[in-house]
Amino acid sequence: MSGIVCTSLHVAPGQRISVKGDIPPGAKSFVINLGKTKDDLLLHFNPRFDAHGDIRTIVCNSKNKGQWGTEHRETTFPFQEGSATEVFFSHDKKEVTVTLPGNHQFKVPNNPGLEGIEYACVEGDFVFKGLSLA
Repeated sequence: MSGIVCTSLHVAPGQRISVKGDIPPGAKSFVINLGKTKDDLLLHFNPRFDAHGDIRTIVCNSKNKGQWGTEHRETTFPFQEGSATEVFFSHDKKEVTVTLPGNHQFKVPNNPGLEGIEYACVEGDFVFKGLSLA
């Protein structure tokens, strides 16, 4: 399932980006990619209900010039099939802070060292409702 792609964004370090949507019943996984382009990602955020051998796990990564970095796995999994959700992201030169529903936060290294977010892509089992900046 293809999703939505936003380009020419101007999310500066310290700004917060929020992605809202609905998770359909029977969801397997969805992806939110943030970065400069599809080959230069500050964050690949991939909650997996049951996909690629992972169950109820969030897999995060980065991509630098098309090369994947080191995976980070988060076992707090607040997402529910058949419900609305919102996830917040903020970043600086060192790391990305992800705020999940229920206010659980975790940090992932900003391995490519990207200073701003210009590109966002949402795909998979996720009905995109909106993206906002704060």
